[in-house]
Amino acid sequence: MTHCIASPYRTLCKFALIAFALSACAAVAQMAKLPTAPDGSAVATFAGGCFWCMEAPFDKVDGVLATTSGYIGGTKVNPTYEEVSGGGTGHAEAVQVLYDPKKVSYAKLLDIFWHNIDPTVKDRQFCDVGTQYRTGIFFHSDEQRRLAEESKAALDKSKPFKEPIVTPIVMATAFWPAEEYHQDYYVKNPLRYTYYRTGCGRDARLKQLWGSAAH
Repeated sequence: MTHCIASPYRTLCKFALIAFALSACAAVAQMAKLPTAPDGSAVATFAGGCFWCMEAPFDKVDGVLATTSGYIGGTKVNPTYEEVSGGGTGHAEAVQVLYDPKKVSYAKLLDIFWHNIDPTVKDRQFCDVGTQYRTGIFFHSDEQRRLAEESKAALDKSKPFKEPIVTPIVMATAFWPAEEYHQDYYVKNPLRYTYYRTGCGRDARLKQLWGSAAH
């Protein structure tokens, strides 16, 4: 959440830079590990800008077993945050959701995803700018692809805003867990997380787009 350019979002980017610097300066860059998947569980992967902000909406859902922040869609094996945030690896920040399909459907996860992003912009989310902050639905099966495409088509007809939806639906590639200090950031660092989220204008924009439907 540190890649900023001169734009109307410049002031908001400063909040992001400060929040990240405070949290990362003393952190040990140890990569996290994916949780063990129980029998009958499934995986969904979504990119919605800053991965700090995409864990919480899924974690509170009954049937979600775990969320992992990481990187997807790039070319480098096991990239670091510094490499991804520099924009040179082709990865996007993403969250991988481990869930129990008997308790929560993939369609429900899609609904949560849509209402936590700005699907009208390309290669940015809120104050974060760059391809590493692009949105995306990364499907793991033909069924997930079908459901994602149906969800996007339905949203095109019912969306409460005029701008077109530009979020792509693509096949999932290798997912690399991010460093341990990024995992559950909103739990470990609630004040810094809130400071970043508010300063980046995320909730204000979500409310503007989705109104009371924003998660």
